[in-house]
Amino acid sequence: MSIGSSKLTRTGAALLAVLLVLLTSCAQIPRSGPVGKSTDESAGNPKNAPVFFPSAPRPGAGPETVIEDFYLAGSGYEDDYAVARQYLTQASSVTWKPDQRALVFRSARVVPTGVDNVFNYELDLAYTVDADGIATQLPEGTKENIPATLTQVDGQWRIAEIPDGTAIPEETFKVIYGAYPIYFYDPTFTYAVPDIRWFIAKKTVKAMTSALLGGPAPYLKGAVVSAFPSGIRLARESVPVVSGAAQVDLTAKDLVEASNEDRLRMQTQLALTFRSQPDVINVELRANQDLVRVEDNGSVLPPIRDTNVPSHQIAVSNNDLVRYENNRISPLQDIQSVSALAPRAPAESPRSQSAAFLDAARTTLYSIVPGQPARALSTRASLTRPSFDRYDWVWTAGPGASGATEVIAYRPAGVAEAAPVPAVTLAPTWLAGRTIKEFRVSREGARALVITEQNGKTRVQVTGVVRAADGTPKDLTAPMTLLTSRGADQGVWVDDTTVAVMKGSAGESVTPELLSLASATPQQLAPWPGLTALSAGNGPEEIFAQSADGIFQRLGNGWSPQLKGPIDPSFPG
Repeated sequence: MSIGSSKLTRTGAALLAVLLVLLTSCAQIPRSGPVGKSTDESAGNPKNAPVFFPSAPRPGAGPETVIEDFYLAGSGYEDDYAVARQYLTQASSVTWKPDQRALVFRSARVVPTGVDNVFNYELDLAYTVDADGIATQLPEGTKENIPATLTQVDGQWRIAEIPDGTAIPEETFKVIYGAYPIYFYDPTFTYAVPDIRWFIAKKTVKAMTSALLGGPAPYLKGAVVSAFPSGIRLARESVPVVSGAAQVDLTAKDLVEASNEDRLRMQTQLALTFRSQPDVINVELRANQDLVRVEDNGSVLPPIRDTNVPSHQIAVSNNDLVRYENNRISPLQDIQSVSALAPRAPAESPRSQSAAFLDAARTTLYSIVPGQPARALSTRASLTRPSFDRYDWVWTAGPGASGATEVIAYRPAGVAEAAPVPAVTLAPTWLAGRTIKEFRVSREGARALVITEQNGKTRVQVTGVVRAADGTPKDLTAPMTLLTSRGADQGVWVDDTTVAVMKGSAGESVTPELLSLASATPQQLAPWPGLTALSAGNGPEEIFAQSADGIFQRLGNGWSPQLKGPIDPSFPG
């Protein structure tokens, strides 16, 4: 006998219905009122967070049913998965570690292996979540087998061997888990960089703290820094919230020996991370339960979160660079005309008056600064539209001399007219065999959106930007992948956790999508005919698109016509 996916879907739907009933009774979370003591488990979280009440083992159930019911019971995290442990032998109940990994599946079935009492739980995975809450999205059709060995205990089948972790239906996962940003710093401690993690919604304060101490996700390693030294850990396995204060008890030596500046940055990093927790008002650092004083003498400025860009855009009108703002165009101050170069796809620095653009063939990158003529920076078979970072480096990508894809960056600001422009060429191994369609640096400069194509298939990814102490780019980290419901060949940052992407087409209706680092489900925007370019300011309401009929701004569930004439608008960055 095997358990088909249709039966599992019905079971998951029933459990979800129970959860929805629970959720309707706690739609709003109060953020005011009396504050008192809170238990470690629910500290900083809604008291009525959804909870599963799984069934205990059924007498006489066969091995396949025991496996299926065990994993359904794995959604009941209360009392350290007490019900799920009833499906295990006494020995495996002691050793099984459910928090090590969560496998989130679209469908599942139990399959005999041909070995007595050994079965595989065959999953079609949607994503995996590791012990630190790092989620990896997986395309449909990704399979994984979980081996399970059963034995009889007092005449009842129980699981004797099972890997650590749980397996959860996708519908269930979306209800009991939540996406939460933990925060790191850019290397200058000026900006806060979100690192999205997934935790059970009733266990977040302690989970967030442990994840923060463990360091950034792999794609951010080397691109961000933490105020917490490597090796520092919690002195006790809980983070209680008492009268609104999250008491973070750390190993004494690391905390006491840290400077006041470092302790203030630690406290700030935790406070940013706990912003999503309604019961947490402030953070106390403790060393083996003793309160550690942190003096805020003004020497450390709080980091900037969700960096804004200026409200104007750079565009091309009458074959020259212009400023586009409030549905009007005006000249760029102190910038010479570049009409002879037929500019396209312009970019403007968020930090200085530097600008960059491609020629009409998109094979040459030019830069221009006030008081100087435009200069050619690179000529290649093809180039992506330029993107400035906050360090004044302008980025593009294209094939190198060998034909392999390279990412190149130049820093034209402050360079004399006859002097060479500083340049960096990066060719990370993960780009081998791919063609870059889009490369856009995030507003804080620690990440970049990369859209690539290989064998006709596109991937939307986010990579970390590793820099030298002066901001010079050094490397790009192995990226994380965002799933889209359709192909994409261009994209822009909308805020610090959201990008807008689309596959442009002058002759067809185009549906842009919002991809959030905090959601596995793309949000489709209204389709519009002939969209060929995207730009975005500060937030989802400041998304602009271009077609042959002019520029359009997103308005609710549609698009509002703007000025006709300018092309290729782009916000600074």
